[in-house]
Amino acid sequence: MKLAILGTGFISRFYTEALLAHRRKDTITVVFGRSNEKAKRFADEFNIPHYTSDLYEAVGYPDADSVIVGLSNDMHLEAVLACAAERKHVLCTKPLGRNASEALTMLRAVEKAGIIGGYLEDLCYTPKFLKSLASIQSGAIGDVIWTKSRETHPGPHSDWFWNKERAGGGAIIDLGCHCAAISRNFIGKDIRPVEVMCWADTRVHPIDAEDNAIGLVKYANGAIGQFEVSWSFRGGMDLRDEVMGTEGTIWTNNFLRTGFEMFSTGNRGAYVAEKAESSHGWLFPVGDEVHELGYSHMFTDMFDAIDKSRQPKETFYDGYIVNAILDAAYRSAKTRQWEAVVIEDWRGTDEVKIRHGLVDYDKDHYLIKEEVLPSGEKKIIVKNKITGSIEKR
Repeated sequence: MKLAILGTGFISRFYTEALLAHRRKDTITVVFGRSNEKAKRFADEFNIPHYTSDLYEAVGYPDADSVIVGLSNDMHLEAVLACAAERKHVLCTKPLGRNASEALTMLRAVEKAGIIGGYLEDLCYTPKFLKSLASIQSGAIGDVIWTKSRETHPGPHSDWFWNKERAGGGAIIDLGCHCAAISRNFIGKDIRPVEVMCWADTRVHPIDAEDNAIGLVKYANGAIGQFEVSWSFRGGMDLRDEVMGTEGTIWTNNFLRTGFEMFSTGNRGAYVAEKAESSHGWLFPVGDEVHELGYSHMFTDMFDAIDKSRQPKETFYDGYIVNAILDAAYRSAKTRQWEAVVIEDWRGTDEVKIRHGLVDYDKDHYLIKEEVLPSGEKKIIVKNKITGSIEKR
């Protein structure tokens, strides 16, 4: 794969390091930066043969087969439409759009052009996520009834994130997009998200957008996807997921408690991990940050999809659904009511049965709880199927 990369900032650096790791055969042939100076510096550092400050020149560069978009949110639409015009496969960072309308425009553009639109949702490719998803899909924890995804940190690194117009919002659009995508996978992408209840507030920073939010996303099968996001969490980046099923539970922790702890006096002020607030005292580095955050598996899936003319695991359609969920979250934060998720192009199922996990104890009773007490006594609580009475055995 010969690639054009649009952007020279934090996320483009992560992407480039992932692409150049492990002696991959894929190469970046051109980089676009918002200034020639930035583009040249990035090209020199990563040995990229061509650089430009003209977005359309980069997208149309003859020696680039596909394009990676690592730009600010307000530039995604323009970049994707340029790729569609050139009929070049495009992989876009999260969130796909600043809102569902932008995302749907991008989705329709790539489908009309007959190209692949890959949604670069890295947290749906982390090793822990992939193993969790495989366990859920194998039935290991039964039916998923509640998921909880949390991403909190001291705030983003670039100025445009803090601009509500350019970003499309605050912590919800920045971090909630990860959480919504993760929950959709665990609950089932075929299950329709129907409504959202969200609290959001600006608690710490002098900005127009929200810097903290909590939301509940209700799905057609009765499952709930909960998200917790913050730009004012102190102590680094906290990435955690929980999945509760009728037959089991999954907890994952991707950053602050990884089993890698280090103490340093901090005299050299070295890099520790993304969003780390300090380089001294007890620190929590991440062994292989690019791999642990899912970039390696993500690009492997994306490029394999292009090679084999199939859709990747995370597509522009997935990005559109996530944007639709977040639009409802923003509406709910204003109205303080449950708000419907408006999806103009739903491609999942509408024939969903809400199942309740009733377990027979015997022909006349349902089992409620079975437990061994500290005394060694076994207690069984059942419900009579006819009278509804609760009984102890």
